[in-house]
Amino acid sequence: MPRTIALNPEEVPAESKATLDAFTKNVGFTPNMMAAFAQSPLAFNAWAALLGSLSKALDVKTRDSIGLAVSEVNACNYCLAVHSFTAENLAKLSPDDIILARKGHATDPRRDAAVQFARRVIETRGQIGDADLATVRAAGYTDANIMEIVALVAMYSLTNFFNNVFDHEKDFPAVPPAGSI
Repeated sequence: MPRTIALNPEEVPAESKATLDAFTKNVGFTPNMMAAFAQSPLAFNAWAALLGSLSKALDVKTRDSIGLAVSEVNACNYCLAVHSFTAENLAKLSPDDIILARKGHATDPRRDAAVQFARRVIETRGQIGDADLATVRAAGYTDANIMEIVALVAMYSLTNFFNNVFDHEKDFPAVPPAGSI
């Protein structure tokens, strides 16, 4: 059972309304996570600003692959459903590529380096080794790109933790548990 209730449109704080309305327009409906997150205009708008800025980082396939890898490590079923949906429908990743990303890999060698690095960052809580940096740099990522990967890991972790704490009702197609992929 969800631990918080998604707000009805008339209950959304005024400071969250414009942000929530923009997401609703983009997605075509109001996801439960966002309707709940909107209860805190400060947290919701800060997250939305970060999401907007990081939507320009790297490419969509890499961003969605990182989201899948991080959500898998953080065991966030809500985010895994969302990222699987967006990876398939927006990033145009194949079902096999989605599963591979959940496991921290990609078929494209450059994207694979970014996803593996992101997974190492979340698994080690940022305590990565010199070899990890050397590997992602050797794949062609600049220090600025690496900073963007770390920021994506942090942003996806924020929503993972939020969704794990509040356990929203799922409104995206469910994905199989990690053990079955």
